[in-house]
Amino acid sequence: MSKRYIGIDLGGTKIAAGIVDSQGRVLSKAESATLPDRPFEEVVRDMAGCARRAMSMAECGEERIEAIGIGIPGIAENQTGTVIFCTNLGWHNVPLRRELSQYINKPIYIDNDATVAGYAESVAGVSRGAKSSVFLTLGTGVGGGIVIDGKPWTGAHGVASELGHLTMVVDGIPCTCGKAGCVERYCSATALIRMGREAAEKHPDSLIADLSGGDPDKITGKLVIDCAREGDSAALKVFGEYTRNLAIAINNVISFLDPEIVVLGGGISHAGDFLLEAVRDRIPEFLMFKTMPYCRVELAVLGNQAGLIGAAMVTKSIAEEGEAYASDQDC
Repeated sequence: MSKRYIGIDLGGTKIAAGIVDSQGRVLSKAESATLPDRPFEEVVRDMAGCARRAMSMAECGEERIEAIGIGIPGIAENQTGTVIFCTNLGWHNVPLRRELSQYINKPIYIDNDATVAGYAESVAGVSRGAKSSVFLTLGTGVGGGIVIDGKPWTGAHGVASELGHLTMVVDGIPCTCGKAGCVERYCSATALIRMGREAAEKHPDSLIADLSGGDPDKITGKLVIDCAREGDSAALKVFGEYTRNLAIAINNVISFLDPEIVVLGGGISHAGDFLLEAVRDRIPEFLMFKTMPYCRVELAVLGNQAGLIGAAMVTKSIAEEGEAYASDQDC
């Protein structure tokens, strides 16, 4: 009988839990609002509730569940099962494994959400079959996932995949992490929106200003990109600067890791080939030498399923290697 895993994707606005089989197929899925201003105990209770509903939908009893994987927008320490730092939820040193084990007593593994999404793409998505890949999620921030020799790599202290917090500009725009000039201040959806608002203010006759009705709060990343597609000069300038920044970030990844493939995910990646071709065109400008071989750059294909699949598959990989988990008996 095929093994089953629970994958949980914990976000700042939504909790999603699903039952995933050994091949990375999502058999069922349940969701609820995160409501992160609540005590963490209430959020964890709802995580367990989502998992239970997904188990019921898949007609999967707890005895069939091998393990639980959780993707979080932050950093965890798996020796203790503790979420060390999670800005979107306001969590610091939260005993997530211990708390969740009160509801479902199975082995639990916790990792960064972008790391597990990148692993999902390497198992069942666009980077399947590649021995090395890097995943960049372009959303509110910029997350990263690194896969080396078919396994997620997070480094000695669990922070190796925090690619959004590499310094792009010394003494640049302040970042939510406390530093300044981080990649995500220049390559995220938030960055594109900021640049779009600045362009609309500077060019009130632009299509960006027109379609937003002069209201900066109505300017989204999609609106900026749509205006660039239409040939609006202000939007094209913003889009050109944004894709240049992203090409520089990818070049840094190429120079340091030389992966087989870089995968772009997150909300901005929904711009599709318009974004992809622009970024591909800019990368050669920043290569160490012009004839240098380098990775493919592709768009993610798993969408919102990536977090569930990746969390479950990372857990499966570790379980198969025989690495120890801590359950509630040894917490």
